[in-house]
Amino acid sequence: MKTIGNVLWLILGGLIMGIEAWLMGVLCIITIIFIPVGLQYFKLAKFFFWPMGKEVKEVKPSGFKLFINIIWAILCGWEHALSYLVLGLILCITIIGIPFGKQYFKVAIFALLPLGNDFVKA
Repeated sequence: MKTIGNVLWLILGGLIMGIEAWLMGVLCIITIIFIPVGLQYFKLAKFFFWPMGKEVKEVKPSGFKLFINIIWAILCGWEHALSYLVLGLILCITIIGIPFGKQYFKVAIFALLPLGNDFVKA
């Protein structure tokens, strides 16, 4: 069932979102200060290509990563998290879209504080 969900996800927007997350990672790496966030966005892009069966695991960030997380959340993270929450809510309107909406809720958590989260198999 996960495979069918992943294929549908990829066809119905996962590919575009994965490419978008990959480009965001490249932009973050260009800024130099957000290199750790850019590397996390590459993980997010990988998640977007095959999300079903994965969970977001909270990881305690160290001092520097905590500082970068706070700066990221203030500058960009809240906007990304809000957009993923809205997409998730829109998808949850229909019964068929609920599993896809749940994936966007996972991404919203990751987008707000990328250095404090990681993706693991469920």
